[in-house]
Amino acid sequence: MTLMQSLQMEAVSVTKEAVIYKMPVNEATTQPFGFLHGGATAALAETVASVGAMCHLASTQIAFGLEININHLRSVRTGAVIATATPIHIGRSSHVWDVRVVDEEEHLIAISRCTLAIRTKSA
Repeated sequence: MTLMQSLQMEAVSVTKEAVIYKMPVNEATTQPFGFLHGGATAALAETVASVGAMCHLASTQIAFGLEININHLRSVRTGAVIATATPIHIGRSSHVWDVRVVDEEEHLIAISRCTLAIRTKSA
């Protein structure tokens, strides 16, 4: 089982211009006090950025997380969060993606910038 499956992330929309995923706030994604775990939010941010990068790559290439910065702005206890990734830079060897995470009422929960390394798949 992948981390994406464990955290119950699901694709809402996937295009080269924007990737949108939804993740529930539940026992799998909260910290012991019942709030959305920052690590789960970061995993969601890196996931949407990585999926977005893959939309731009040849079948012989793969994207790996190189650096992620995330600011947690608001807490969430119930419902779901929605992450939207848009490209800032699509280069030959790296991509930079902007990620916005909102709750179901569209309150901004977190903002992130994710840098991805682009490599050739090994056999």
